[in-house]
Amino acid sequence: MKQYPYLSLAQSLMLLRVAIAIFFMAHAAVRIANGSIANFGGSLEAKGLPAGVALVWMITVYELSAGLMMALGKYTCLMTAGFAVIVIGGIVLIHARLGWFVGEHGIGGMEYSLSLLVSLLVIAAADRAKDEM
Repeated sequence: MKQYPYLSLAQSLMLLRVAIAIFFMAHAAVRIANGSIANFGGSLEAKGLPAGVALVWMITVYELSAGLMMALGKYTCLMTAGFAVIVIGGIVLIHARLGWFVGEHGIGGMEYSLSLLVSLLVIAAADRAKDEM
């Protein structure tokens, strides 16, 4: 166990940054591949948001482009801030009313979203620390 986790702190932070970026890009890509943008947009409009389909397209494009930028380590703090806004919006509009748990003990809760927020905070802090050195 002396070698565990087999990565340096810098390597671990890079892994976290790239993995979270890929998670967001995959979320957007599946939304496009499944053709669910119109349904999601309609759901947002039913919650009182205007132009739901346009909003979902903006989120989708952001997740793809910002995910790529973050994976490459470009404008990381800015990208994480945008992702945090999206995640918080998801919690407020969707996940909070579904409770805490995502799977096993519940469906669609906010535990995953909050873990994303914590990850985004760590990624942004690591990027800021890199700039301060």
